[in-house]
Amino acid sequence: MCNVLGDAVNSLPDASRRRFLKTLGATAAAGGLATVLPSPASAATATSATASRKPGRNARTRLVLLGTGGGPTYVGGDRAGISTAIVYGDKVYVVDLGLGSYQRLASAGLNPDTGLGEALTNVEGIFFTHLHSDHTVDWPGLWVTSGMNASSREPGRPIPVYGPGERDTLQRVFPPTRPDPEVVNPEQPNPGITGMTGYLRQAFSQDINDRVRDSNFTRPDTMFDLHDIDLSGVWTVDPLGKPPRLDAPLEIMTDGDVRVTATLVDHHPTAPAFAFRFDTPDGSVVVSGDTCVSENLIDLANGADYLVHEVIDPAFVDKLTSALPPEVGPAVREHLLGAHTTIEQVGRDVAEPAGAKNLVLTHLVGDSGSPAHWRKAQRGYSGNLIVGSDLMDLPVGRR
Repeated sequence: MCNVLGDAVNSLPDASRRRFLKTLGATAAAGGLATVLPSPASAATATSATASRKPGRNARTRLVLLGTGGGPTYVGGDRAGISTAIVYGDKVYVVDLGLGSYQRLASAGLNPDTGLGEALTNVEGIFFTHLHSDHTVDWPGLWVTSGMNASSREPGRPIPVYGPGERDTLQRVFPPTRPDPEVVNPEQPNPGITGMTGYLRQAFSQDINDRVRDSNFTRPDTMFDLHDIDLSGVWTVDPLGKPPRLDAPLEIMTDGDVRVTATLVDHHPTAPAFAFRFDTPDGSVVVSGDTCVSENLIDLANGADYLVHEVIDPAFVDKLTSALPPEVGPAVREHLLGAHTTIEQVGRDVAEPAGAKNLVLTHLVGDSGSPAHWRKAQRGYSGNLIVGSDLMDLPVGRR
């Protein structure tokens, strides 16, 4: 879930904020906030074919869900923040790094098991769909400790990292009736993944200097090869953040048999926001990032073996925003439903027209409830529906 809710709550008078948080606490106690990292009961798969969490272990190409929780608010539960791995042989490609996903990567069995710190040994690419905190919060920890967690990695082989570049304009204020807030870091208010990582170098300089001078540890800035995704001639991001329709996908990276492409998705006003497609000789996986129904994404996911897509529960949004004052609630509701994809939409309006063979629900935003709640996404979709859970391991193509 986006940061808009927190911004709206913080703008309320003290009395209204206390009433809202009291209501929110009751909601969380009853069934959990959507950003809640829900219980394992909600993470059951939609078909008996996915009853095992690791049926993909014998496949050359695999889809591994590292974290399936959505949103920046943490109130307990067993889902880590959003993160997805695509595996080809021994090569691991990671999309997004939500809260707890670094630990999931270390425990997923995708790297050598030496007991010496190998979480990044086999990682051959990291990709950020957008720079909201619930998709990037584990990046600082991974970045600064990278040299100590790739013990068997060949020296001099940095990990490529791709993500949004620096934006020239601030997004529009939400709700529009609110005065312009003070701009954070006005010298560089919209850094891309390269600029953001440059600030990490400053923030952790004491730790880095200590470890390099004391033990000659590998500097983290030598561990990664950073790339701002170039949108020159494609789109100049504007304050509304609604991307244009693309004629073709963006070429991101080719690594032997693995080809990575991307498209612009609509997570307005946050922009740019990307979806990524991974093609191997065995099949294809598309990861949506955060988006409402997007024609660009449907194009990118055409015929994909797996479409890994975010989902939000509109009934939860209604319950949540009804606790807000009338001058805030309707605007928050409009944003949450306008920049995300609902249970009713994701199968019928995205996976079906894309012709995706499997639809995997992730970034689950809603009450934890019964798995049947999420299976409503099957309506209007003729493929196989899978409700994602952390560390689910799925085969792509032949085993």
